Formats: sequence, C-alpha cells, structure tokens
Amino acid sequence: MSEPPPGQPPQISGQHNVSEHSLLHWRIAVPFVLTGVIWGSTWWVITDQIDGVPPSWSVAWRFLLATPAMFLVAKLMGKPLGLGTKGQLLALAIGIAQFCGNFNFVYRSELHLTSGIVAVLFTMLIVANATFGWLLLGQRITRNFVIGTVIALGGIALLLLHEAQLSPLGGNIGLGVALAVGGILSASIANVVQANETGRGLPMVSLLAWAMLYGTIADVGLAWFTAGPPELPVRASFWLGIGWLALAGSVVTFPLHYTLVRQIGAGRAAYNGIVVVIVAMILSTLFEDYRWTPLTGLGAVLALIGLVVALRARRS
Repeated sequence: MSEPPPGQPPQISGQHNVSEHSLLHWRIAVPFVLTGVIWGSTWWVITDQIDGVPPSWSVAWRFLLATPAMFLVAKLMGKPLGLGTKGQLLALAIGIAQFCGNFNFVYRSELHLTSGIVAVLFTMLIVANATFGWLLLGQRITRNFVIGTVIALGGIALLLLHEAQLSPLGGNIGLGVALAVGGILSASIANVVQANETGRGLPMVSLLAWAMLYGTIADVGLAWFTAGPPELPVRASFWLGIGWLALAGSVVTFPLHYTLVRQIGAGRAAYNGIVVVIVAMILSTLFEDYRWTPLTGLGAVLALIGLVVALRARRS
C-alpha cells in the first residue's frame, strides 16, 4: 500500500469500524470537545480584557504568563527542548502567525464587533484550514466535507443574522470584519504549517513553548510600538481573565488542538469552532440575557448537522 499524503492516516479498503482517527474515538472526541468548551468561554472573557486596556498589551500579558507555563509543561513531561534549526524556524513562523498575528487581530476586531459576531466569523477557519491543508499538505477535500461545510455555514449565517439584528454594531464594521479575517488566516496558516514533515517530528509541547516565546517577544514589541510603555491594570477581573486565557485557553488547549490537526487534518479539527460558537451562545444565554428565537434555533441545528456530515466524511 502506498504512503498517504503528509498529515493523513492510512486508509484500509473496506474498513468501516471506528478508527483511531475518527471523531467517535475517545482519544479524538475528548480533546475535540474540551478545546471547544474552553475556547467557547474565552470570547466572553476577552471582552473584559480590552476594557480600558490596549489590545496588544492584553495579548502580551496573556502570553507572558502562558509561555513559561508551557516550558514548564514540556519539562515536566520530559520532552526535549532542542528543536534544531528547521524546528526553530517553524516555531518562529507559528509564533508570529498564531500567538502574535492571530490574537492581535482578534482582540482588535472585538473593538468594532460584538464577541458573538467575531466568534461566528471565526468558524470560517474550517474553510481556511481545509484549503491550506489541500494546498500545502495535499489533504484532499471530500464531497461530504464540502456538503457538511455548506450546511454548517448556512446555520452560521442565520446565527450571524440574528446577532446583527439583536445587537446593532458600533464602530467600523468593515474594519472589524477585515481584522477578523486577518485573524482567521493567521490562525489557519499556523494550524497547517505545524503539521508539515518537520513539525510532525517534534514534540508538540516543545514546539509550542518556543512558538509562544517568539510570539510573546513580537507581542511585547508590537504593544510597546503601538501603545507605549505598559500600564498595569488594577482590576481583579482582568488578572483572573488573564489566568484563564493563559493557562486554560492557551497552555491546556493548544497542545490538544494541534495534536488533533495532526491526527484528523486541519479542516476537520477546525470544526471545533462550531462547538466554540454554541458554548459562547450558551454563556451569553446564562450571563448576558441572550434570547433564543426560532431563527437561532434553526441556525444551531443546521450548524450541528453540518458538523456531523463533515466529520463523518472519510478522507481519501
């Protein structure tokens, strides 16, 4: 049997049982759901992080805490920290794209759009990941994946329509959307390139520790350049939020997510964005008096149906 393209598991003709690369396998399902639930909470937390604090400094504080924690995790797991020249260059690329570009785009986007709108827009990461995975890693996009994606995006459009009607947006809407798209592309590039041949040969937590370090250096430089020297916020809620975003939202979730990218492909891994949106909306229902309507109910159902169709699609 010929070797599969990079990042794809081998397929066995006639195999219909649950494989280790299926979402139905607990090793895939548990981190998939866990990352979705944790990241679903972060959109709500970020709104407090940019309240009176320059977005770039908020991002910098987050990763100034997360980076040493990730190195500690690598040390406790006994993973080597040496990456070699190619590994360091890969970590640099991931750090700039994911831990600087992505987060700075996202935080700034929430200055112009509501957190729910940005969370919904970010489900487009599904399409970006699948496209870059096809272009850069040779991961084929199946017909069922396309069908599932179209169904899910239809549901997302309904959720987006209701959110726009419920909460008229202030600020520069076009700029907010452009910034969100910048965040999506940055995150997608990082998702896909870490699953290349060099990345698959490196310990995940070690690669992420170095990537976070490079991203943090860039974050601090960007914050100092755009907002001047740091001013420490005094709000307890800000620092509690930083702790949650840095430790749960970064140190716990990124190793799980990037491992999923390697196991099931960048396109399907991005589908935890649907879980993220649903969790974010549940939190809005509980804490922000979000009102469900037939429109949002239909949107949520369509998104979940699309999720199931796409995730059950076998890859060639």
